[in-house]
Parts: sequence; C-alpha cells; structure tokens
Amino acid sequence: MSGSRDDNPFGSSDPFRGLPIFGDLARLFQQQGPVAWDAARQLAVSIATGGEPEPNVDPIDRISIEQLARVAELHVADATGLPTSVTGTGLSIVPVTRAQWALRTLEAYRPLFEELAGSLDHEHHEPATEPIEPGDPMAWMAPLMQMIGPMMLGMTAGSMVGHLARRAFGQYELPIPRPASDELMVVPANLDAFGDAWSLQRDDLRLWVCLSEVAHHAVLGVRHVRSRLEELLHQYLSGFEGSEGGIGERLGGLELSDPSQLGELQALFSDPEVLLGAIQSPAQRAMLPQLEALLAAIVGYVDHVMDEVGAKLITDYHRLTEALRRHRVEARPSDRFVERLFGLELTQAQYERGERFVEGVLERAGPSGLTRLWESERTLPTPAEIDAPGLWLARIELPDMG
Repeated sequence: MSGSRDDNPFGSSDPFRGLPIFGDLARLFQQQGPVAWDAARQLAVSIATGGEPEPNVDPIDRISIEQLARVAELHVADATGLPTSVTGTGLSIVPVTRAQWALRTLEAYRPLFEELAGSLDHEHHEPATEPIEPGDPMAWMAPLMQMIGPMMLGMTAGSMVGHLARRAFGQYELPIPRPASDELMVVPANLDAFGDAWSLQRDDLRLWVCLSEVAHHAVLGVRHVRSRLEELLHQYLSGFEGSEGGIGERLGGLELSDPSQLGELQALFSDPEVLLGAIQSPAQRAMLPQLEALLAAIVGYVDHVMDEVGAKLITDYHRLTEALRRHRVEARPSDRFVERLFGLELTQAQYERGERFVEGVLERAGPSGLTRLWESERTLPTPAEIDAPGLWLARIELPDMG
C-alpha cells in the first residue's frame, strides 16, 4: 500500500522520510558546519547596506583620516605609556564602508560564535526513537529546529553584526579583542551622518574617534589583558544551557494567522533565549561579575585618556563627548541582543562604575598609581576592588607571593 507506515513521514522516527526537500535541506545545513557562515555574510551585508549599493570611501577622506590617525597615535602613546602597535609594524586607521566593516567584524567574531555553537549543540542527546504521531502537527518541529540550528545561528550572527555596522564608528564598537593586527577600521558614512545630525565639525569628530580607537587598541593590545578578556568571553559563551522548549514550542503556542500576535512573534525572534534556545546558566551568572569588572576598568581608563588628550586637541571637546557618549549607550534591540548573547552589559551605569574607579585611584595614588593597572594579570582589579579603589591599591602593594 502506498500509505504504509514507512512512506508516511509522521509514522516514523525519521520526520523527513518521504519529504525529499527536507532531506536535501538537512544535508545542506550539515555541510555548513556549526554556523551557516555564507548566510551570515549575506545577511550582514544586506542589513549593513540596507540592500543598496555603497560608494567607495572618498580618497580625500582616506588621506584626512590617515593624518588624524598619526596625531592620535602620538598623543595616546604619550598619555598611556603603552605600545600602540601590537605587531611592531606600525598603526594605521583605514576608512571602510559599512559592508566592509560587517564582513571583517563577522570574521573577527567567528571564534566567539563558534564557541556559542558548541555550547548550544544539543545533538549530544540520543535521537528520538518514538514514532511521531500523525495527529500532532508540531511534533516534527523539534527535529526540524535542531536541523536548522546552524542556519539560525548564522542568521543571528549576520543580523547582529549587520545592525552594528549601521551605527559603528570604529573597530571597537564593542570592546572585544580582534585578531592581532595594527589596521583599525573607521566608518566615515556613519561618522558623517552622526556629525550632520549633531552639527559637529567633521575633523573634530574623526579625531575623537581616532583617539578612542587607538586608546582601546593600546589597552586590548596588552597581552595579559587581551588573554583575560578572551578567556572570560569564551567562558561565558560556552556556559549557556539549552532550553527544552525553544522556539518550536513557543511558535506552537502562537496563532500565526492572528495579526495581533505579530508583535509577539517579532519579540520571539529578538530574544536569544528563545531564538537559540540559550538560557543563562548559574555558572555564567557566577563568572559575569569578573567580566563586568574587567570591562569597567577598560572603559573607565579609556574615557580618562580621552579626557586628558582630547581636551587639549579638540576645541569643542566637551560638547562632542557628550553627544558621542550618549550615542554609545542608546538602547536599541540589536544592542540588547548583543549584551545578552556576549555578556557585555555596556550601560551608562557600567561606564560610570569605571569612571569612579579611575577617579578613586587618581585621588589616592595619582597618575603613577593608575599606570599600574595594566602592569600584570595580578594587578587587574577584582569585582569588589572596582567599587573600592583603595582595596585595589592596598592589594597591589603587597608582595607577590605567586
């Protein structure tokens, strides 16, 4: 009989038997690996550009930014005493389009997304042996969602980076270490749009961003700082726990023909816990204060360097800084998604926490005390010390018993 159990996709433990298109899709997704990078790149570029062709960066803009970059490098090196080059070959700041920023950033973040993919790999579970009931139309959703996990994660990565590309001014839109290189990106299209909206002088704005990029690069180029931050990020991303329900179960509870539920559908696809089945684990919550403390120290120190150097070089520095620092903490859905996924809680409170720490160190020990912040891994502040700079100074003065 043509309607035998083996020919019925819902009468077998294989939900895709008899449905060749799903079998083909399964093979396609398996070839992509843990993340569908082709889909990620295509989506990132599409979102970054709005689906429209982008003009190349004007050569005049390139020359202008290169000149500003040299000024920024000299002053940051003098203010911090840190090397601004991580390779020893010299620093360069390269103007890029939004699409170029998105593609380079996606590649730089690739190890993080693959760490996340490993954390969310639920294929360790034994395959289902119970036949799928014909009367349950959602029963085959779970294996389907498991099959397209790499595509879902690829689309998530592409969407996240594409949205970041539309607002990023430079390479360190997020203070995440990149592969060792002394070529830093800035995005003139975003800078010019922001400057026009705020009636800011173009060269002043570009110099401010060059200073910020070089300062971040210098701090994240310190070997033990970079290693510790990478370790904490990978530790956080590897700690997610899988959700048993996931998006299949949540979609099953929606009446998709009801227009009033479209808002809830959109909310589901903007929530990483639902979209990826990624639930923050107790282990992640336990280590998150360490990541937050290190981030607070980094952003607090960079802001201090910016205030020391920028006020001397930029006439309207304080107005410019107010606009740019407001911009960086604007809470957009894409920003919140990044924070929840990577554990980067870059709120105004986090920046102020870093600022208070730096101010407390300067009040007690002056600039020479602050320079010890990047001396060794031992001198990186703990979560408690970020909120009590005196404790940090007292501890680093103790002999190293290690």
